[in-house]
Amino acid sequence: MSQKLKIIPLGGINEVGKNLTVYEHGGDILLVDCGLSFPDEDMFGVDIVIPDFTYLEKHKNRVRALCVTHGHEDHIGAVSFLLRVLNCPIYCTRLTAGLIKIKLDEAGLSAKADIRCVEPGQIIQAGSIDVEFIHVNHSIAGAAALAVHTPLGTVIHTGDFKIDSTPVDGDMIDLARLGELGRQGVLALLSDSTNVERPGFAMSERTVGEALLNQFRGCEKRIVVTTFASNIHRIQQIINAAVETGRKVAITGRSMENILALSIDLGCIDIPPGTIVELSQVKSLPRDKVCVITTGSQGEPMSALHRMAFGAHRQVDLGMGDRVIVSASPVPGNEKTVSKMIDELFKRGCEVVYRRLADIHVSGHACQEELKIILALTRPKYFIPVHGEYRMMKTHADLAALTGVPYKNTLIPELGRPIEVSDKGLKVLAAVPSGRVLVDGMGPGEAGDVGSAVLHDRQHLATDGILLVVVTMDADGSTVVAGPDIITRGFALPRDSDAILEELRRIAADTLDDCIEKRYTDWATIKQSLRSALSSHLNRRQKGKPLILPVIMEV
Repeated sequence: MSQKLKIIPLGGINEVGKNLTVYEHGGDILLVDCGLSFPDEDMFGVDIVIPDFTYLEKHKNRVRALCVTHGHEDHIGAVSFLLRVLNCPIYCTRLTAGLIKIKLDEAGLSAKADIRCVEPGQIIQAGSIDVEFIHVNHSIAGAAALAVHTPLGTVIHTGDFKIDSTPVDGDMIDLARLGELGRQGVLALLSDSTNVERPGFAMSERTVGEALLNQFRGCEKRIVVTTFASNIHRIQQIINAAVETGRKVAITGRSMENILALSIDLGCIDIPPGTIVELSQVKSLPRDKVCVITTGSQGEPMSALHRMAFGAHRQVDLGMGDRVIVSASPVPGNEKTVSKMIDELFKRGCEVVYRRLADIHVSGHACQEELKIILALTRPKYFIPVHGEYRMMKTHADLAALTGVPYKNTLIPELGRPIEVSDKGLKVLAAVPSGRVLVDGMGPGEAGDVGSAVLHDRQHLATDGILLVVVTMDADGSTVVAGPDIITRGFALPRDSDAILEELRRIAADTLDDCIEKRYTDWATIKQSLRSALSSHLNRRQKGKPLILPVIMEV
């Protein structure tokens, strides 16, 4: 039996998102999580970003299982794409399984999926690797840490977690089991670094319930609340506040509706009969008897709250008689979008309550003192910080040193660089294929990989515009029948634009005459000649660098 374990991070390193970790022992591969991230501002037309599956596709016959820690998009969002290149059992808790199934239904892949529900404390087998699910607290129900048991030793993979001593569902993180594993001996700990820069403890989710109830009490306005659709405990507390203050609740937003229906089916949420009403009934009820729970906490352009803010929602028209509560913090990168949406809500006369003004949101990620508790309980021989940008992982390594893990036993991972764990210590191996796959198109069967060339062209178009050269030639390329005409879009021209366009047209005509004289009959050669001539002229005149696209029509 091999006494070496490889841990390969294919996502969630130097970033917050698209988490995917590979555990490899002997001939067996275990996958942990398979998430997505959202595009940067310069990724024009890109819908989502997923991990590179090249390595997994090459070794797909060795993949024994995918274990999912919880149901957030950055941990399950790429599962449907993974199932297009390999097939393996998916192990997760009930709510996570339901959320994955919704995504696979949308992608038309449910029939292919083998989803197996597990309970905390249960151990599943993936070849020579056993995986134990351990209950943790997070901003979504059904979250679990994983104890990866291998012949070499036990690795604890925390997933996203916090230590909540007063959780809404009354089920606290299983610190006892983590401590027991620590006493037995933990080979390595891979721990969430998201909130490592925050001192102290993350506040309990229950504190949000009190803050929300205070916003409901005595309010004579209609209340509209937005939060993450997956935060079932937050939704439960919003409903509790509505029931206590005599309000009916309407739900809007597809993801909110889907997750609420799933949570009711699984018994994850308790809603008194008669509380939920159709959104169409809201207008007929007094404003102080209504609460609308909606998607849009991140300012997503197609979300329900965004459409309300910009007056595009069919059934809810917001104004001075509304209090809008944003019970979420912006995901890094979404700050501008959220701020713009909040501005629009203010412009419509709404009273807007958001995190800066009230304690209506708490993080689902552990802060420094909680991270130290996990380190102290598990007492790992080796420590590998994950799920964060580099500065976060470095800070986490410093924190581990304070709890007794020497720096020589700590390794800050790199994306795609396998970490070999053996009795000789940690060793970084040669990189495997990894990185970002940019996906354009979210419909079933229509998602495509946006390659670097396509992205470069989009960035080029966005910054410099396009210049078209349109010409009609006869079939043998010996005569110009019409043109050349110059058309520009997004290309900034000075006041004497007519003169510049005429100059460019003349250069294109001279180039075509030269091609005819040299008897070029290949369209590709003629196009390249036009592109080079116009590009050189624009460079000399410092008139910009548009994307030059020659179009030759044949008659």
